[in-house]
Amino acid sequence: MKALPGVLPYLTGSLRGRNLRVVAWLLGVFAVMVAVYSTVFHVLMEHEGRDHSWATGVYWTMTTMSTLGFGDITFESDAGRLFSMVVLLSGALFILVLLPFAFIQFVFLPWMAWRDENRAPARLPEGTSGHIVLTTLDPVTDAVIRRAKSTGVPYVLIEPDRHRALALHDSGYHVMVGDPDSPDAYRRARVEHAALVATTSSDTTNTNVAFTVREIDEHVPIVTTASSPASVDILELAGSDHVLQLGQLLGEAVARRVVGRDGKAQAIGELDELVVAEASAVHPDLVGRRLAETDIRQRASVNVVGIWERGRYRAAGPETLITPGSVLILAGSAAQLAAYDEAYSVPGAAEDRVVIIGAGRVGRAAARDLDSAGIDFKIVDKRPDRIRDHQHFVLGDAAELEVLVRAGLRESSAVLITTHDDDVNVYLTIYCRRLEPDIQIISRANVERNVGTLHRAGADAVLSYASLGASAIWNALGPNDVLVVAEGLHVFRMPTPRPLVGRTLEESRLRQETGVTVVALALGEKMLTTNPGRDTRLPPDADLILIADDEAEERFLDRYQLDRPR
Repeated sequence: MKALPGVLPYLTGSLRGRNLRVVAWLLGVFAVMVAVYSTVFHVLMEHEGRDHSWATGVYWTMTTMSTLGFGDITFESDAGRLFSMVVLLSGALFILVLLPFAFIQFVFLPWMAWRDENRAPARLPEGTSGHIVLTTLDPVTDAVIRRAKSTGVPYVLIEPDRHRALALHDSGYHVMVGDPDSPDAYRRARVEHAALVATTSSDTTNTNVAFTVREIDEHVPIVTTASSPASVDILELAGSDHVLQLGQLLGEAVARRVVGRDGKAQAIGELDELVVAEASAVHPDLVGRRLAETDIRQRASVNVVGIWERGRYRAAGPETLITPGSVLILAGSAAQLAAYDEAYSVPGAAEDRVVIIGAGRVGRAAARDLDSAGIDFKIVDKRPDRIRDHQHFVLGDAAELEVLVRAGLRESSAVLITTHDDDVNVYLTIYCRRLEPDIQIISRANVERNVGTLHRAGADAVLSYASLGASAIWNALGPNDVLVVAEGLHVFRMPTPRPLVGRTLEESRLRQETGVTVVALALGEKMLTTNPGRDTRLPPDADLILIADDEAEERFLDRYQLDRPR
């Protein structure tokens, strides 16, 4: 019954126009048939010496045509019985055509159209604002959608094909039917009230989208991806505020894991004056010790907020053991991180040689960073058109031992696996780990579900293309209180819960009871302090700058009955 008001407009609309002439023709034929059969009924009955009213004739005709046949009025002659058979068969056939046609056209199809319109609408409701507009579904935007759902940020995915839109809706996506290159589609998506427009298609499509959206609204932030460096300027001219070269970003992130082997802090995110960085634990004063046994805070005033170990994040506490494969997550000011580098970096500990498998955008970007750091490298690729020179490139299939030996795998201390095929990356990770059990393997994952698979295959670190791209898009969302530094790890800003006002950090037991770590205190736009000590009291009206994974954030918000930050 709740759906009836929505269906009625479709029903009345159908009656006004759709196939009305066909229905009128069928009804006319039906009326003629009833009139003719009623007349013949009278003639045959008079021939048998019986007299019936015209109402009785219409009654007999209708009951016979509808196959009800009550049997209260029957013919006695053969001619009458043959006529009854003609009426019965013709009526049954006609009703099988008329009733289904009318039902399908005026009831079933309008109901289906109403249902589909509500499942995949062609416009967003009035009042929609602060939403993210996406133009395609791929691993990157899928990760953005997951983040939007978890934080309660509205979003809409524009899909031109209605059937695919309905399938996506049934899979749990918020979809709107429209052409991504149509200005009207963006007006119906209320783009002038959106918080962000993100497009991750080809460079030419992204240019069209950015130009179209910018013509409609001059202020909405637009994020586009670019496959070619030559497209960056064009996309910016078209109206894009942020042009992301994801291949380059991922290549730099992969190289950072190698360059960072000297123990220096590598920045991975900033929130106002707070810098979040990662640093490989290589210094003798760190490896093999528990965090409480080190003097990191005394020497650098930097806060170790967590540790990556084979791609798994865990919050750091006094009893956290630092192993040779640990990557420390640090939070502090730029000066504090510089002090950390001075105290705990190991000059000359960088790699002597690195093998890069895959000469695509990611592999070439990693090579440029390694070259800038003075690290020797060889790139392996089986496509001749990607070979730039014979000094740094090796032509061949990386699945062949002879090719890897020519690339110097035996003499290298790290191998970067950067192909765009996750199946190939898993295969090569297992192969390289079997050939060189002690080599550092850093692999690329294009789809989130393969991150764990690559770690199990033997990768020391796995960098996700989807996660990195989604983080870059999310961090361009404009003014917000969340900085995504990695998949499942983020820095966020929250007002100090009333039960904690006036307490020291040690008394609050936030890290022990929820898993979040306070990395700074802020008052409005001003950062009061970074890395507050255990005896720091939490002032009223101040905001906490916290770092946590999804589970720790959820525990914190549930404990203090707070809404998720955006």
